[in-house]
Amino acid sequence: MNRNVLEVRDLQVHFDLPEGLIRAVNGISFSIPQGGTVALVGESGSGKSVVSQAIMGILPRPARIASGQILFHDPLKPGDAIDIATLPRGGSAMRQLQGGRISIIFQEPMTSLSPLHTIGDQISEALKLHRKADDNQARELTAEMLRLVGFPDPKRALRTYAFELSGGLRQRAMIAMALVCRPALLIADEPTTALDVTIQAQILKLLKDLQSELGMAILMITHDLGVVANMADEIVVMYHGQAMERGGLHDIFGNPQHPYLKALLHAVPRFNMKPGERLVPLREIKGEVGKLLRSNAPTKDRSGETLLEVEHVSKSFSLRKGGMFSPAKGPSSVIAVDDVSFTVKRGECLGLVGESGCGKTTASKLILRAITPDSGNIRFKGADVLKLEGDDLFRYRRQVQFIFQDPFSSLNPRMTVFDILSEPLVIHKIGDADERFERVKELMTLVGLDPRFLRRYPHSFSGGQRQRIGIARALALQPELLICDEPVSALDVSIQAQILNLLKDLKAELGLTYIFVSHNLAVVDYVADRIAVMCAGRLVELAPREQLFNNPIHPYTKALLSAVPKPDPDSRLDLRLLMEDKASKPAAWPRPFTIDGTARPRMIDLGQGHLVRADANADFRDLVA
Repeated sequence: MNRNVLEVRDLQVHFDLPEGLIRAVNGISFSIPQGGTVALVGESGSGKSVVSQAIMGILPRPARIASGQILFHDPLKPGDAIDIATLPRGGSAMRQLQGGRISIIFQEPMTSLSPLHTIGDQISEALKLHRKADDNQARELTAEMLRLVGFPDPKRALRTYAFELSGGLRQRAMIAMALVCRPALLIADEPTTALDVTIQAQILKLLKDLQSELGMAILMITHDLGVVANMADEIVVMYHGQAMERGGLHDIFGNPQHPYLKALLHAVPRFNMKPGERLVPLREIKGEVGKLLRSNAPTKDRSGETLLEVEHVSKSFSLRKGGMFSPAKGPSSVIAVDDVSFTVKRGECLGLVGESGCGKTTASKLILRAITPDSGNIRFKGADVLKLEGDDLFRYRRQVQFIFQDPFSSLNPRMTVFDILSEPLVIHKIGDADERFERVKELMTLVGLDPRFLRRYPHSFSGGQRQRIGIARALALQPELLICDEPVSALDVSIQAQILNLLKDLKAELGLTYIFVSHNLAVVDYVADRIAVMCAGRLVELAPREQLFNNPIHPYTKALLSAVPKPDPDSRLDLRLLMEDKASKPAAWPRPFTIDGTARPRMIDLGQGHLVRADANADFRDLVA
């Protein structure tokens, strides 16, 4: 088990670009033993993903390995090592390694999965390329792998397309594709970024189990220091293509030496932060509110009044029918949101948390009127949102704006930043050309970007800068309510700290109201005033932030909190216990929380704004104790 599966020796990767030579990776070295896990940690642009691309032989065209070695020792073929750095790109030797003996899990599953092929076909394709398996065998092995990565109905998942899945399920499909051939080396590039904490814990346990069973080596690239503390044996901290610090797990967390590593650790959101304590990003965003944006900002004098009311809202979706030769089986529809009620007060931030597929994003779309509920009422400033039509609906959508999870796919790659930020102003006929130009410059300054970048395109910005452009676009119409759908889930910790501080500052400066959708409970703890917990389309608990974290009542809320990976190697998660717990199955919850064919609990007020879904006949004195 001490033999190294991979050895990277003094690797240098250069990009030959028109503007000059870029040394993306500048002399990095590390090794991964069989059955071991090495984590590459650093900001976006530090060279982590370039290292993984070099190992996989999928470097972009302008890139080249200038010097160094990438030695792969295949446990199934003892003998001489293969120097991947010398293999021709696209050659047969490299193709045999890719996906078969060395696999990679990409960060953005939607851009990595084909929209034209079913999930089953895409995963079984990898099997057929590297193993002798007929169609039936490939289908069975694929279904088994989908079951292992947590698909609730693997047989049905074989027939689904990527666009039919939630973000978390797409990521699980990517993981199944990478693991189906049982590789010797798995490169996990942000493997759990899009996953909620309970599914993340399941995936981490799955990786650990397969690693133990196969002696598989793992190279984990992540910005989540909680995941690193639970998975890694050795950590390499990268900055500008170089290794700033390298060492064992307890050395890195217990005795960090380099200033860059210390700064990274201070940028991580933590539970029980002191009142008024701020995250410390490596570089603070210095935004400035201009006079045009401040002129129509919601007045703080009205904070505390009810802005949004959601009452008993439900929404179901019809499932795609089977074809002539594959008749549909199971239910014909799925309930996405089931009897959800909550209010949002002006000037507050309501956190909405839960697993992928629990209905968080669907609830957000219902509020936006992007989709229409089957039943229930939604009122904004007292007006019935569901009855708005024509100009009234147009004005409503100006007051409620959305910040998307993936900034790259939500920005038009063919539009400059100026066009992206001015488009809402043009659509809503706000100002003349000169005023719109001034507003766009103010928006750029507000989110800490240089107005000189207005003629650039989205691809020329980093992930964090693209997210700031998305925030600026959402603020262009000076909305009263901002729905933030996982706005920092794809960002590394230092950029995440920048964006979270920016959102808090904008809330204070402009009197904004937020619905903050996230699966990261530490992030929600930092930004939210009240927190609503959703599971299986239902709201199960709603409470002020301090009460929810200090005295969770519902078993699902307790399970969520126990599944949060902490950046502390001395308090690792009990992954085995989390897998055995049926936290997200309402029928398996204990009384008085059980939801099945006979029991339908309702939201019960426990006092001080704390509500929980439970049987009305329960003894709530015991629950609150």
